[in-house]
Amino acid sequence: MLKLIKRQPQWFVAIFAIILVGLYWSLWADDRYVAKATVVLESPQVSAASEVSFGSLLTGDKSDGDLLLLREYLLSTDMLKKVQHELNFRQHYSENGDFFARLGDKDAPIEQLHDYYLKRVAVEMDEYSGVLNIKVQAWTPEFAQQFAKLLLREGESHMNGMGQRLAEEQVQFLDKQVALLETNFQKTRLALLDYQNENGLVSPTQTVENLNTVVSSLEAQLASLKARKSALASYQSARSSDMVRTESEIRALRDQIDKERKRLAQQSGNSLNAVSSQYETLQLRADFAKQTYSNALAALENTRIEAARKLKQVSVLQSPLLPEYPEQPERLYNTSIFAIVVIFMAFIFSMIMLIVKDHRD
Repeated sequence: MLKLIKRQPQWFVAIFAIILVGLYWSLWADDRYVAKATVVLESPQVSAASEVSFGSLLTGDKSDGDLLLLREYLLSTDMLKKVQHELNFRQHYSENGDFFARLGDKDAPIEQLHDYYLKRVAVEMDEYSGVLNIKVQAWTPEFAQQFAKLLLREGESHMNGMGQRLAEEQVQFLDKQVALLETNFQKTRLALLDYQNENGLVSPTQTVENLNTVVSSLEAQLASLKARKSALASYQSARSSDMVRTESEIRALRDQIDKERKRLAQQSGNSLNAVSSQYETLQLRADFAKQTYSNALAALENTRIEAARKLKQVSVLQSPLLPEYPEQPERLYNTSIFAIVVIFMAFIFSMIMLIVKDHRD
């Protein structure tokens, strides 16, 4: 026996290690209870360009990106701190369990504590079904269940807060902009009304168009009278009653045309063309302020809808039940894997020894 051990010590070490590890997993390792939960993230799918309805609010949206964010948060140091604050993570995992599996140092720094936390919490994403599978290991079934429920509650709160933070800032900014644009819109409207009252015209542009129509009509009448005068001059004298009357009508039409043209345009004073030009400028400003104000209101409403859409609800497909039997450690599996690895290493060592002996010979 001693000769065999001296000739092949690697097999002795391998068998001895397998026996020790088997005894640890079989007799010494304490049971760990696993609380499981399966969740999916849903949010209202509201389109800003469509009418808001109850049907759109009830339509869920599954996003792999949001699930990954939730997974990272559940495995983060911040989540560990909340678990420590509410459940006293250090005390539970340092005062329970066997020597190798428990938290060795109750006052371990946060970095070491987080490493241990990752050994007891598993959050895996199922890309096919779009869900998160959460597994929590603890030394008692009650603690495991409380731990898993805390993860679900804090995860939902974090996703809602993260989604709403930016949306609320946008809503506040747009509220201020809408108030400023509404004030500007009221100022432009009042300026337009004051200008109309000052000039006694509701629509100077329409008045100018009407005057142009009148001038055109008078010029047509003047042309007709000139033609009539030419016809009368062919057979009547310049002092005849018809010629005198026609000449008087022509002079009257010319005076009226000049008067109307002076109303439309003149070098000084409030001519209608200047009044109309100023009115159009004020009207353009008022229309622009109205359009800007209307767009800001639409943007504000869309942002509010977006804020509702960014609400994240953690829908629980499987709630964390109270474990009735310990699932960890997997004693036979762990022992078998260890044995296979050790035997494989022993074979490699034996091959190396044979190669070395062959080279010596």
